[in-house]
Amino acid sequence: MTVSPPPASSPESPFRVFVGYDPREHEAYEVCRRSLLRHASIPVDVIPIRQLELRAAGLYWRERGPTESTEFSFTRFLTPYLAGFNGWALFVDCDFLYLADIAGLLSCLHSTPNSDRLAVACVKHEYAPAESTKMDGAIQTVYPRKNWSSMVLYNCGHPKNVAALTPAAVSTQTGAFLHRFAWLDDDEIGEIPFAWNFLVGHNKVDPDDPATLPKAIHYTSGGPWFERYRNCEFAELWIKEAEELKADKEKEEKKQLLVKANGEEEKEGN
Repeated sequence: MTVSPPPASSPESPFRVFVGYDPREHEAYEVCRRSLLRHASIPVDVIPIRQLELRAAGLYWRERGPTESTEFSFTRFLTPYLAGFNGWALFVDCDFLYLADIAGLLSCLHSTPNSDRLAVACVKHEYAPAESTKMDGAIQTVYPRKNWSSMVLYNCGHPKNVAALTPAAVSTQTGAFLHRFAWLDDDEIGEIPFAWNFLVGHNKVDPDDPATLPKAIHYTSGGPWFERYRNCEFAELWIKEAEELKADKEKEEKKQLLVKANGEEEKEGN
């Protein structure tokens, strides 16, 4: 199957953030999106990667395996393609909560020597989960470079990304090839400070070291939107964001009802 990529975005376009989407975690996606936009000092376009839409468009056709805990386990690697193989873009799991301006993440990238030669940049975790399950009972797998692919800055036009991350490859390549960035040499993988992918239950805050304060919290084993993790570390921050999101929606609904009511009154007056 041959599929042409969408047209590349213009240089003036907002920075693109592709978020892994799973219907079971719709609220997590919405909270992640709000936290990204609320802190951003630059224009940002948040785009959910929905597997159902990719399948309908003929861009993804692999069967779901028993170790895939979310619908975006593999679709995440279509980020460069969905970005038109142009410029830099970010992929992030939906179970993130941003506490800082994403412009700071981009500053980390561009302060890296020869950053344009990198194909990707991520937090290089050394992570071995203690639990055998995560989220709502999904199997917890252990493999080299685990969680590296949960938040990745992609140099979408890098020749190796263009060659390796086509819809056909993402639909057929092994999990080891994709999640371990096997199409890249080690020096093509840049490193981001762990504060931008702070793993709940793994990374720790040192009160004497500001660099350890999380800028983006990753509820990798499960977040407060699941009852089992309602009281996990940093749950109160996510819950506060979710409550503010709910309040925003209620305010907007009231506004729309008022506009509708005023419109009906004007019709009756005429």
